[in-house]
Amino acid sequence: AVPGEGSPYAKVMIIGEAPGYNEDLQGRPFVGPAGQLLDELLESIGIKRGGVFITNIVKCRPPNNRPPRVSERMACRPYLVRQMGLVRPKIVCPMGNTALKALVGGLPIGETHGKMIEKEGVAYLPLYHPAAALYDASLNSVLLMDFKALGLLLGSEA
Repeated sequence: AVPGEGSPYAKVMIIGEAPGYNEDLQGRPFVGPAGQLLDELLESIGIKRGGVFITNIVKCRPPNNRPPRVSERMACRPYLVRQMGLVRPKIVCPMGNTALKALVGGLPIGETHGKMIEKEGVAYLPLYHPAAALYDASLNSVLLMDFKALGLLLGSEA
């Protein structure tokens, strides 16, 4: 299992889909190539990885790296809800469509990325998953802009 890691006092909680190959091996979230890009994006707004809390919708890698099924998301949901309640972040960043759908529902990431959504008293800022930018380089600039927006939001709360 890959439960998550980071500051228990984080203002930002980053939530991905599920552990991948590297994450499964190391027992840590976002440690492969997408995690390296995530670290760079965080650093671009002056945040160190240890200053946020990083986790996933599901805590175990699905077979063949497929997207988690609804039943798997529901089985892990109480754990995720408890994590969110303990950390109490100011902003939750669902990374990609699966995380967005599991947490907020509604429109796809292409229509909601970089826009604040409030649901049940939680502020969400959906972002493209860094892996998407590894497959489509045109998303690099979009991710960078969305992280700059996150930095501005955090600056206004300081």
